[in-house]
Amino acid sequence: MMNLPKFLLADNSNYPEDIYVLHTEYPRLLINLKDDSVEFFEDIANENEDDLAEEVSNLIEAAGNFYDEQVGEYK
Repeated sequence: MMNLPKFLLADNSNYPEDIYVLHTEYPRLLINLKDDSVEFFEDIANENEDDLAEEVSNLIEAAGNFYDEQVGEYK
């Protein structure tokens, strides 16, 4: 079985200005760092909304840090 990294960078030629980071652990989601929008890949209906909001906020921050580290390696 392949071990996936916690975060992966993604892009889409239809949206060249957007910066996507994929979170591969629960909750699996795609974060657009351009506007901090989030798309979940699984049902989160049973989650506590306050806990989920805090976790998503932390994941957005961690995804931004991940992106900065990755891009910094290419400078």
